[in-house]
Amino acid sequence: MFTRLLTWTGVTNVEGGLDYVRNTALPIVRQQKGYLGLSASVDRQAGALGVLSLWATEADRDASDSALAKVRDEGTEAIGGSLQVERLEEVAGDVVKPPEAGCALMVSQYSIDPAAVDDLIEFFRKDIAPQIKAAPGFCALRNMVDRSTGSGYVGTVWENKAAMEAQADAAQKRREAASTRGVTFGPISYRELVLIDNP
Repeated sequence: MFTRLLTWTGVTNVEGGLDYVRNTALPIVRQQKGYLGLSASVDRQAGALGVLSLWATEADRDASDSALAKVRDEGTEAIGGSLQVERLEEVAGDVVKPPEAGCALMVSQYSIDPAAVDDLIEFFRKDIAPQIKAAPGFCALRNMVDRSTGSGYVGTVWENKAAMEAQADAAQKRREAASTRGVTFGPISYRELVLIDNP
């Protein structure tokens, strides 16, 4: 599966942005070939809004770019702040309980030598994912990476904020274990899922 991650930072109008995504952007996204789903998450305190779309193939995702470029530009005017667009491949994923609006989302950004991506994926699937899945309140996880740069994200969804916060220490230990394999981590983003579309 392939993904497109839109991240707005310095957002000045979270609610207006969500209305735009829900009422204007989503109907257009749904018309695109290969579209598999979309979710939106917010960190109101940090002024961040993320929109993740899922695509059957890399070609489907890339072909939708032209149709959605104008939508993104208009959305940025409604949302405020600055937009970053990233094109990624989902390399690991699991769902124990389907996420829904109101769930908590923990997003960890990472980077690794592109030549080591496959080894990292194997390590994540065998060693890290089972630990995360065994934690109380776990709903779902997704590991996405840009193979050309080695830049990626691990997102984990939890039933509520308390379940997510209870995993903070364990998440730090898992990051330390991965860092011995050459992984560099960025800051963790704590968000609320506010929109999920599963066509």
